[in-house]
Amino acid sequence: MNKKDAVKIVETLKEMYPDAKCSLDFSTPFQMLVSVVLSAQCTDERVNKTTPSIFSKYSTPQDFADMDIELLEELIHPCGFYKTKAKNLKRTAQILVEKYDGIVPNNMEDLMSLPGVGRKSANVIMLEAFDLPQGIAVDTHCKRIANRLGFSSESDPAKIEQDLLKVIPKEYYKDVNHIFIWHGRNVCTSQKPKCDSCKLQQYCKFYKSNKQL
Repeated sequence: MNKKDAVKIVETLKEMYPDAKCSLDFSTPFQMLVSVVLSAQCTDERVNKTTPSIFSKYSTPQDFADMDIELLEELIHPCGFYKTKAKNLKRTAQILVEKYDGIVPNNMEDLMSLPGVGRKSANVIMLEAFDLPQGIAVDTHCKRIANRLGFSSESDPAKIEQDLLKVIPKEYYKDVNHIFIWHGRNVCTSQKPKCDSCKLQQYCKFYKSNKQL
């Protein structure tokens, strides 16, 4: 994939999804962090149904740090893997209170040091909470589209991100995080992708290889 085609792909997707944005609901950086942690192996829709009742009572790192772990597990139970997520959220809240004066740090290194926050999550937090995109969050949609279009032949998210960053200019990082997800949900689905109606056919390795079959 060359930079010229990469930009054309991004511009085409921007035209297709002009309203593309983050689908997680949040009001503060800490709420964004909590929502991102809960979204692991869980739909954004489920997270958005779960968090309002939590944030109405517990919305700060101090609230989470002071909360009984069993109560936290009960509150986030609908999002799955609740024991691990509760443990990570409580410990993260404690670290934020003890080390960062209750403020979510706005840099990748510090974010990735928090329990339950990997590179993908840190990328999302930097973009959504601080409007400071540092890279491209490689979720299942981004991974699938990057592989199908020919941005990357890697399977490891970190390597896929590096391949994307080589050809996508930094000014597009914010857009890519959103439009890849929307395209993955609406057209380039995991099962039965709508290739015949996709506007990216001319660039797509997946389409071209299947067309020849």
